[in-house]
Amino acid sequence: MSVLGNSIPARRLHPLEPHLRMMTSPTLLVLELSDSFSALWPRLARDAGMRVESAADASAFNGRHRDTVGIVAAGGEEARIEGTFRAITASPLEIAAVACQADHRLVANVMRAGASEFFVLGRDHDSLSDWLARERRRLDAQRHGRIRAHDGTEIEFPEILGESPALRSTLEQVARLIPHPQVTVLIVGETGTGKELLAHALHANGPRHAAPFVDINCAAIPETLLEAELFGHERGAFTDAVTTKPGLFETADGGTLFLDEVGHLPFRLQGKLLRVLEERRTRRIGSTKSIPIDVRVIAATNVNLGRAVQRGEFREDLYYRLNVVPIALPALRDRPDDVVLLARHFLAKFSAAYGLAHATLSPAAERALRNRRWPGNVRELRNVIERAVLLSRGSVIEAASFQPESDDLLAADARPRQLRAIIKNTVRETLEQCGGNKSDAARRLGISRTRLQRLLS
Repeated sequence: MSVLGNSIPARRLHPLEPHLRMMTSPTLLVLELSDSFSALWPRLARDAGMRVESAADASAFNGRHRDTVGIVAAGGEEARIEGTFRAITASPLEIAAVACQADHRLVANVMRAGASEFFVLGRDHDSLSDWLARERRRLDAQRHGRIRAHDGTEIEFPEILGESPALRSTLEQVARLIPHPQVTVLIVGETGTGKELLAHALHANGPRHAAPFVDINCAAIPETLLEAELFGHERGAFTDAVTTKPGLFETADGGTLFLDEVGHLPFRLQGKLLRVLEERRTRRIGSTKSIPIDVRVIAATNVNLGRAVQRGEFREDLYYRLNVVPIALPALRDRPDDVVLLARHFLAKFSAAYGLAHATLSPAAERALRNRRWPGNVRELRNVIERAVLLSRGSVIEAASFQPESDDLLAADARPRQLRAIIKNTVRETLEQCGGNKSDAARRLGISRTRLQRLLS
């Protein structure tokens, strides 16, 4: 489901607010070097389901990145067409060149300068129409992240692309939750599927959008620091508490607190979190005063919390308190038709960022991307495309550009598996030496009992 890049929140588009961009037809942006074809563009645009817009110069293409396809029309000014494309320096758009006549040298030079296609009218009239129809379908697929809510507003997810039924079902579920800011949400999905982006979308489109969005990774902070981060502390509550510090629940008051990797929350803190969720009050470490809070909690995890409950690693009561509305993000391998769409999106983004004019994927490269398992999901795909763009020696990305990355991933994936097997065998041997007593085994290994149980599972 989802692209991962900058954490850009979704935007809520309301039909009664004209300053917000509503769903419109894609745009055909035409730069005419002469007026020879002027009467042609409205008809071609209408046939493709687009609206036509005129560009004053090459700079009009720069910065246009949504719902737009471009044409540079020579119409007797073929000598200017190559220089025009070279002046388009920062555009990820698909832009075609249209001329009255052309030889092989001109076509080659214009394509190297960044043109997506080259059409000669009138022999290529039908081909130009077909190209515009394909581009319309491509843009429509990218626009799928707009979901119409029950009240008629439209919710846009600009960084979540894809056309699979599984992803659209997830976004429709999110749209139904957005107007209800008190409901606790649990987002589940593998690493790299876009859980944080979805949490941002829930917040940014809802009634709390003007209040803080505060996030914390429960797996990245040691237990002693995590408690102080979440609940705050009074001055002198412990050795390093030289000042009073409010916790993240207080900081997020009125807004949203996003608990990422909540499955790794230490068992001792799970009870404190449950109390805050139930009472809607928090208490700083070292204080006797309870502070009322109004916070929407969104939790995310790639751990199966139900199984963690069965293993005794996660509190059952907290699990049910967090799992009020579960939102499942599909893995990229379950969205095979979205792989090439996402890859093209990242290709346009990184080509513009790194100065590679209008890079494209070869058919073999697209097949290679479709056939890959993507254990790292959209984040892995993003990194693979960025690496291919950085190392590319031309504007066409071939399948070979992905092979070294694939080999590295396979080798890197094997090493953790081997290491995990060694650790698990060590834990089991220690447990046997302790007669099955997990507490004794944990002390001997220098880890917590919860950590030992997680390693055994």
